[in-house]
Amino acid sequence: MTIEELIDQLLKIRESILACETEYKPLIDSVHPNYHYSARNFVRYLRLRTFELRPIQEELSALGLSSIGHSERYVLANIENILYFLHLYVGQSFQGRFGLGEHPVNYFKSLHVLDENTDRLLGKSNQPFHTRIMVTLPTSAAEDKQLIRDLMDAGMENARINCSHDSQTEWARMAANVREIAVETKRDCKVYMDLPGPKLRTEQIVRLGENAGSKDFVRLEAGDYLRVDVAERNDMVFGSEKASVVISIASVVADVKVGERIWFDDGKIGGMIEAVLPDSFLVKIVKAKVGGTKLKAEKGINLPDTKLNLPSLPDEDLENLPFILKHADLLGYSFVRTAADVEFLQQKLKEHGREDIGVVLKIENEEAFSNVPELILTAMRSPNIGLMIARGDLAVELGPERISEVQEMLLWLCEAAFIPNIWATQVFEHLAKEGIATRAEITDASMSARSECVMLNKGDHIVETVRILSSILGRMEAHQYKKKGTLRPLNVASRFLDQRNRGVDMIK
Repeated sequence: MTIEELIDQLLKIRESILACETEYKPLIDSVHPNYHYSARNFVRYLRLRTFELRPIQEELSALGLSSIGHSERYVLANIENILYFLHLYVGQSFQGRFGLGEHPVNYFKSLHVLDENTDRLLGKSNQPFHTRIMVTLPTSAAEDKQLIRDLMDAGMENARINCSHDSQTEWARMAANVREIAVETKRDCKVYMDLPGPKLRTEQIVRLGENAGSKDFVRLEAGDYLRVDVAERNDMVFGSEKASVVISIASVVADVKVGERIWFDDGKIGGMIEAVLPDSFLVKIVKAKVGGTKLKAEKGINLPDTKLNLPSLPDEDLENLPFILKHADLLGYSFVRTAADVEFLQQKLKEHGREDIGVVLKIENEEAFSNVPELILTAMRSPNIGLMIARGDLAVELGPERISEVQEMLLWLCEAAFIPNIWATQVFEHLAKEGIATRAEITDASMSARSECVMLNKGDHIVETVRILSSILGRMEAHQYKKKGTLRPLNVASRFLDQRNRGVDMIK
């Protein structure tokens, strides 16, 4: 590709980006003032990523010019700067919307915008690195103030209260203890509470056939059949089912279709829906361990192919919302799927006079991921937002082949929108529970340094886990920020080159 051809392609991309910005101006203008530039840059980035950029990227790298692949936060500035230098190569001049280095939000300014949005949502950091640590508090934190103090000393800067467990009494005590210790230690530690959303789970299990009767579990192997019912029953319906399990939300039976996938217990058991009746459906198990996998009550159910007609805020969440708005700084919105879901929550916050609360969209299902641009732009009508990459349910819905790709995409989209993202689910899970980290966990934890916040779950070794994660985050930020290597001097290089006459001796 000649430089002239490269210029021509980039000019067409620039023209398309500016046209897209004009087309979506009403949507951009509808966001909260905190996100006016964020929305504009986000729309630019979305248009940029509709092009095949790999050949252009290679050509720019060969010329020693800035990479388009690192321009999430300053899309237009980066393209116009590249065009400016390419025109110089061929002895021409270029005039963009702004002159070289004069864009109102350029590389350095964009860092400031993201930091502002992060501080507003997650609080001012007490650490020398930018990634905060959020910890899910155990029930004992309602009474154990020393645990909270130890967690803050180790590096916790956001305390998560999982409202799927315990009661308002424990939640209130946890929140009060966090605020008390934060004041004592002169730290900023915000309280985050989850709205659990609809809980799609297994309930009673009934074995059928030779071992008939209600049991604590059923062992399922590939090829077995399982019936899912709206209510407990012990008779055969389809004639081939090994067991029956009651589903926690009966209306789901009306939503499922033959040929759709179903997963149980965080993806440990997988099946295909083979028949549907008004009050039950039949599942053929296609994935389980050799020798069978136990399915128990109170295990999660995922239906990645099913269009679920469920409210994002069930009655229980609406009942708890006033309490959460009174005690929390941040609100986690579970199982959000559409822009209408976001608008519904925004309306409820307005009714309660808490439009100011930080809202974190939890991306937990395939529909939410597909709608992320719309979710983000709708959420930007609120003054304080973030996004959580909830990798547990998301991995079950998308499959192991796609989750690593998708979590990368979500990081890029958040950066382009200047909204903080929270890297969550199973970070150092083995270390927190068992006291020993797996090698894969260490790599995963280091990758989390590219986010604005990383969430840890509870465990007997959680304080030490926070200390280790804090050390890793500090070390990694010295080497990398987002996708960019920071090029800190390497001691391993200095040690080799500084040894007197080593190079000469090796040649001899």
